[in-house]
Amino acid sequence: MARWRRIFLVAALAALPARLSAQTPESERAAVLATVHRLFDAMRSGDSATARSLFHPQALLATAHLRGGAPVVQVDTLESFIHAVGAPRTEIWDERLGGADVRIDGPLASVWAEYAFYVGTELSHCGVDALQLARSAGGWSIVAFTDTRRRTGCPGAGGR
Repeated sequence: MARWRRIFLVAALAALPARLSAQTPESERAAVLATVHRLFDAMRSGDSATARSLFHPQALLATAHLRGGAPVVQVDTLESFIHAVGAPRTEIWDERLGGADVRIDGPLASVWAEYAFYVGTELSHCGVDALQLARSAGGWSIVAFTDTRRRTGCPGAGGR
């Protein structure tokens, strides 16, 4: 009888990771997107402390765009971005994401999403956000945030 209990216990434990991993992708996807949405919520409210808490301290921020028809990449510092988020302003910064493609492999996640950026109620620009996130014991943090920017050809208003 004890042998059968051990066999049952081993079989049950062997099946457990398969059941847990079957549930994990959607909850991990939700956790990754929650981190991204918290960043845009912080931008809307001018909350630089929350914005900072969502980034790895050595995160890379960059923008790729065309200037005079030539491709340009501008790399920014986290400090500069955090300062801009917290700077007093009269208009709300509202970054609205379209459908997000989320890919996860263990502690690494990638989010690729179209966005529309509004200053107050006016569309400022649009493009694609490409974020890389890493999971640690404290949860997901943004390690790289790159976007494209254009002022023409912006589809719709973008969702959240």
